[in-house]
Amino acid sequence: MDGRLRGAYPFAMSVKSPLYDSDFFAWSREQADLLRSGKLTQADIENIAEEIDSMGRTEKRELVSRLEVLLLHLLKWRHQPDRRGPSWQASVRVQRDRIEDHLGDNPSLRPLLTQAIATAYRRARLEAVAETGLPETTFPQACPWTEAEALDGGFWPT
Repeated sequence: MDGRLRGAYPFAMSVKSPLYDSDFFAWSREQADLLRSGKLTQADIENIAEEIDSMGRTEKRELVSRLEVLLLHLLKWRHQPDRRGPSWQASVRVQRDRIEDHLGDNPSLRPLLTQAIATAYRRARLEAVAETGLPETTFPQACPWTEAEALDGGFWPT
C-alpha cells in the first residue's frame, strides 16, 4: 500500500485485537479508547465494523419482537373475546407505545415495517395457536391488519 492510500485511509492497517475473542468487555473499552484518542491504526476496525452491523440487526430484532407480542395479543383479543381483560389491553397499549418509541429512536427501521410485521405475524400466529388451543386455521395466514391499524392506539379488532 502506498503512502497516499495509507494517509487517506488511516485505518487501512488496523490491528486484530486478541481481546475480541477472550474478553469482549475489555476489547470494547480498549477500542472505544483508541477511537476517542484518534489511534485508528491501532484499532480493530474489522471487528468494530462487525459489532456496529450487529447492533443494527439487534435494533431490527427488537422491533420484530415487540410487533410479535403486539400481534399475538391482537389475535387473542379478536379470537377470544370472552377472555379479554385489562392485562391484554395493557399489553397492547404498552407494545404500541414501545414500538413507536423504538421507531422514533430508529427512524430508518420504518421502511422495514412491512417486512417486520410479516415476520412477527408468522411467529405470533404460531404462539396464538399454542396459547389459545384454537386450530391453526382459525388464524389468517397473513396479518389481517394494516400497519396503521396495528399501531393505532384506538384500533381494537373485533
